[in-house]
Amino acid sequence: MSASRSHTTITDIGTVGIPVSDQDKALEFFTGTLGFDKRLDLRTGENFRWVTVAAPGAAVSVALIGNGGQGVGQDTGIRFMVPDAEAEHTAMRERGIEVGELLRWPGVPPMYEFKDPDGNRFEIVEGSA
Repeated sequence: MSASRSHTTITDIGTVGIPVSDQDKALEFFTGTLGFDKRLDLRTGENFRWVTVAAPGAAVSVALIGNGGQGVGQDTGIRFMVPDAEAEHTAMRERGIEVGELLRWPGVPPMYEFKDPDGNRFEIVEGSA
């Protein structure tokens, strides 16, 4: 018996959503503190707002999902790429962003963790996108 193979028409990742307790506060952190671009800020009805941000020039955006604080403070699994992890680590720390230790392992690019105001965790990894 042979298994049939499914094919997809999926071609890319467009947006990754993260939970935030306050979309305005998260938007200020990502655009003001991190320097991301606001891609979209749309209210669709009385209780729903779709907000996306992205690193300048990035193809993939991050949706700031307002959900009253449920599910915040998690490891997002998102890895942002930088050309120089040590320089970005220093710059983030100087801007008051909570950063972890800069990790350097043989054969692995330098990396570190940082947190947004909700405690959501992200990784910075040195290398090309």
